Amino acid sequence: MTRKTHYSDTMEGKRQAKIARMLQKELGEIFRQQTAKMGNTLVSVSTVRVSPDLSIAKVYLSIFPPEKSKEILENIKRQTKTVRYDLAQQVKETLRKCPDLQFFLDDSLDYAENIDRLLDLK
Repeated sequence: MTRKTHYSDTMEGKRQAKIARMLQKELGEIFRQQTAKMGNTLVSVSTVRVSPDLSIAKVYLSIFPPEKSKEILENIKRQTKTVRYDLAQQVKETLRKCPDLQFFLDDSLDYAENIDRLLDLK
């Protein structure tokens, strides 16, 4: 019995990971097209985490230049419905329902830079 549960958990985890990768790729393309119009701005999707029921996707974004990241993130959050619609058009063959999107700033690069800077001080 535990073997079967373990197997289905593994399959569920693989499905989540596969969908997260697909969403990351499609969202990356959507942001690439949108930021191409803006010039000197780059928005990349660093990670997507999908809930087990596939209803929510947490999207972590790296934004360059970092000085504009908060402003750009707020703008993206205001455009969530449009981004979700565009995404749904791309994944409608694969997913019955497009997950709700939640956007977050991925500050792991800033964190790593800060650690490097602190280590250089010593």
